[in-house]
Amino acid sequence: MIKLRSKIIYFLAPVVLLVGALILVGSTSSPDSSAQLKNLSSNATTISLDPPGDLNFAGEIVPLHDFDVQERLDKELIRYIYYHSATIMNIKRAARWKPEMTKILKDNGVPTDFFYLCVAESHLTNAISPVGAKGFWQFMKATGISYGLEVSKQVDERYDPIKSTHAACKYLKDAHRKFGNWTLVAASYNMGMGGVQKQLDRQKVSNYYDLYLNAETAAYVFRILAIKTVLENPGSYGFEIPEEQLYNPLRYRVVKVDSSISDLIAFAQEHGTTYKMLRVMNPWLLKDELYVESGKTYQIKIPRDAKVPMAEDMLPGRGDGDSTQVDGADSLDTDNVLPADTVVPDTL
Repeated sequence: MIKLRSKIIYFLAPVVLLVGALILVGSTSSPDSSAQLKNLSSNATTISLDPPGDLNFAGEIVPLHDFDVQERLDKELIRYIYYHSATIMNIKRAARWKPEMTKILKDNGVPTDFFYLCVAESHLTNAISPVGAKGFWQFMKATGISYGLEVSKQVDERYDPIKSTHAACKYLKDAHRKFGNWTLVAASYNMGMGGVQKQLDRQKVSNYYDLYLNAETAAYVFRILAIKTVLENPGSYGFEIPEEQLYNPLRYRVVKVDSSISDLIAFAQEHGTTYKMLRVMNPWLLKDELYVESGKTYQIKIPRDAKVPMAEDMLPGRGDGDSTQVDGADSLDTDNVLPADTVVPDTL
């Protein structure tokens, strides 16, 4: 009898829990949430969607007449469309980062499609790879230093999305001088210039789509193309993100620091913000102190709505765009973007 009762409880318990959960959801969901869920359920389908017929990377046409090219792109496009969590977050983050990052690319003579390479590398987070590549652009330490980024125990500019974008432009332009083809440049970002050149010479071909490569690099450019396809027209691929849910560029002012700071927690409080926000907006800071060598200057971002210190309030001529010397630091108001993530890597 006890065994029979245990079996009944075993089978009925999940049913009771499920019914209870449905009742709870029904009683706590707002009318708007219920309507969204109903609409989502009625429109939920699993389909395969075609890429644009004129798909290109940096103006270089993708040869979709090649069945192998078409199928590899198809695989990455399907994977990205149905990787909902990462794709939704990428759409939201792109609204914050794309305007400034594409401007930097354009100003440096690099096609703006390389923004999608950055998305493929890190999902627009300060990620850390198993081999030690870091930041939005996933620079290894030696490569980052060679392209002008400071990497030390207290500062790692690979975590600065803007500075690392400038550094990435230098690499991409170097690679284009070598290959004369932007698609090969993109492949080299994954495989290295030497690796790509070795395979071009070995296989006696001249473009990425004719190369037989390792699995990662063989998929790499197609992953970038899939991201470009969806992010440029998310609604066509089932992603309806309300504009108010997109992450807008944030506003900050810059404090130029030319002397050492022994306590960044106190520094943050003195500038009307918290240590958390200081680290969120300046993820390149690795310690709670900052040693500044003679002749060197750092630019620290402070939330624009943070209370300006009294010393600055009292200085004459204060206004947007004015630079004022305050205790070894210049304060400069600016409208711009700021890092959305700390140095802790995001899993999406």
